[in-house]
Amino acid sequence: MASTEPWRNPPPAPDLAEVRYRLSPRSVLITLLRAWWPALVWAIMIFFLSTDAFSSEHTSRIIEPLLRWLYPAISSDTLYWIHHLIRKGAHFVEYFIFGLLLYRGVRVMQGARTGWRWSWALTAWMIAIVYSALDEIHQIFVPSRGPSLWDSMLDSAAALAALLLLFLLYRRLLRPRSA
Repeated sequence: MASTEPWRNPPPAPDLAEVRYRLSPRSVLITLLRAWWPALVWAIMIFFLSTDAFSSEHTSRIIEPLLRWLYPAISSDTLYWIHHLIRKGAHFVEYFIFGLLLYRGVRVMQGARTGWRWSWALTAWMIAIVYSALDEIHQIFVPSRGPSLWDSMLDSAAALAALLLLFLLYRRLLRPRSA
């Protein structure tokens, strides 16, 4: 009776691992690109900003004349510190944005359109920390640059600040409103 009526004893449903391997490589690639392309583009930009073209010597050729034009009476010490703060501010901004983009990538890979998970934030932050360390290692090989643990810590703190701000925004936006 079982061989003539197969609908009475259907085969068991496949487990998730079997189904995942049935996805076409093209759809997996599209999902990966959709999730990660902004963070990858930003990582490439960070890599480019770590080259000789954006060393302190080269950025001073633009920033210092501009500051001298804006404030003709500026002292050399003040000029040095403002240039230094601008460069460190750039580190902070680039990794702040990178932290947001990494969180987006992790969230999209999980199939979520919105929402907050600490595990997603921790994953994004760990990626930012590793990339920051690799960026400093890259600067070992750039003659006009050098590695700095402080820069790596600043970059990691910037990514963390972005994720904490994102958490506060999600918390505020998702909080039930009282009437």
